[in-house]
Amino acid sequence: MIKSKTTIKKSLSTVKNTKTRGKKRLIEVFLNKDFVFTECSNEARLLFDKSRYGAMLKDGRVQLTLIETYYLMEKEKIVLLNNTKSKKEISKDTFANKCFRLEKNFWTRFAVFADFRNRGYVIKTALKFGADFRVYDKGIKPGEDHARWIVYPVKETEVLTWYEFAAKNRVAHSTKKRLMLGIVDEENSVTYYEIKWTRP
Repeated sequence: MIKSKTTIKKSLSTVKNTKTRGKKRLIEVFLNKDFVFTECSNEARLLFDKSRYGAMLKDGRVQLTLIETYYLMEKEKIVLLNNTKSKKEISKDTFANKCFRLEKNFWTRFAVFADFRNRGYVIKTALKFGADFRVYDKGIKPGEDHARWIVYPVKETEVLTWYEFAAKNRVAHSTKKRLMLGIVDEENSVTYYEIKWTRP
């Protein structure tokens, strides 16, 4: 279950200076200012190859978004370190606070991202389309086919003007994708609404 922003701040994680949790080896990822990069390893490349997390770099590392990083920390797939020299571990709470400062509506966006990932969909950023995310049908990876939806996460208490709503529709129509709104309530549950064009 997704924790609330308040819960994150109140319940600090126990930090262990180790690359494992139990018997499971965690992939090392490094925070470099506002960017996150994985170690160069087969395990890191599998994040991209199997599930399309991040973007593959020429040197074999994978660059992750802030949301992908936090999600993988929640799933205990990675351990976040502050740099390649000291390798001091960064807790989920410390990283979450950084994300809140850097990224507008981080928690609303994360709730939608996590929900799609938990349901088995590949969800990626869609900045070049003018949207928050693009989502692929189950079993489809980027590069195999086009995304089916563009998705806008919206707080339940947020108000959209008709102009803003029409603008989102135009983006979806121009990119030949379906428009979906992910409405996030106070408990971080997400309800989806797909909007379609109709002709009278």
